[in-house]
Amino acid sequence: MSFSFEVKENLSKITQFDTGVLHAELVGYFLSGNMIKKQEFFEFVTENGFNIEHFYKILFHLGMDYEPDMRGKSYVAQICAKKAEKVLQDYEEITGDLRKNIAKGAFLGAGSVGNPEKSYHLEILFQEEKYCDFLRKLCREYDINFKKIKVNDKFQLYLKEGEEISKFLALIGASKAVLAFEDIRVMKEMKNNVNRRVNCETANLNKTIDAALKQIDDIYLLKKMQKFKCLPKDLQEIANLRLENPDLSLQDLGELMEPQIGKSMVNRKLKKIHKWAEELR
Repeated sequence: MSFSFEVKENLSKITQFDTGVLHAELVGYFLSGNMIKKQEFFEFVTENGFNIEHFYKILFHLGMDYEPDMRGKSYVAQICAKKAEKVLQDYEEITGDLRKNIAKGAFLGAGSVGNPEKSYHLEILFQEEKYCDFLRKLCREYDINFKKIKVNDKFQLYLKEGEEISKFLALIGASKAVLAFEDIRVMKEMKNNVNRRVNCETANLNKTIDAALKQIDDIYLLKKMQKFKCLPKDLQEIANLRLENPDLSLQDLGELMEPQIGKSMVNRKLKKIHKWAEELR
């Protein structure tokens, strides 16, 4: 069972028998891309059994007749076109918290959400652009910013950020899904932060090693050319410490000096050694 199927199953089990709530939710279904207008009727199609039962309950409590049918694995509900159009004619006039139920109905109608363990993706499909734009504007009122694209002859709203998806699921009342989604999202963020830190520390270590190898190469060149003893005593001291401790950072090398010196001073001394070596190359 997919994550999207589970979300719709849980949402379908939440039914409020308030006429205004049910009407707003039905409007959302009718706006969605799986509500197809025929000549004499509107047709809703879904493969989710919980979803179609929920849809039937809404129609029943609102006193709307429908014809149930099956096509392969798909459940079909046919509603009289005139009654369906009557439901749609005032969709923009629904106000207040009832608008959340429009979003819920639209998601149940033609929405899906990916498994957050794999990727962050939520989308809702629409037959008409004006319905797509309406829901996009509605969600902006709740600080949820959908992106919009055209897919063949339909229109799609989508989210690809975990926080935005979580906010939308909370908006439509999918509290169980929000908890599951947030648990997965937090774990992913923790893993990503650890990986970033490890990668950063590895990169810094590689830089330290590369720099140390170049410094050692300079020192060996001076020894090979019998110029090492020409170096001032303090440069010889830091050079010997570098040879003895190829993996230490500049700061750690400075702490081995007598007296101790800082990182910047160690760097200046090694640069002087490098200058001597460059003159011999």
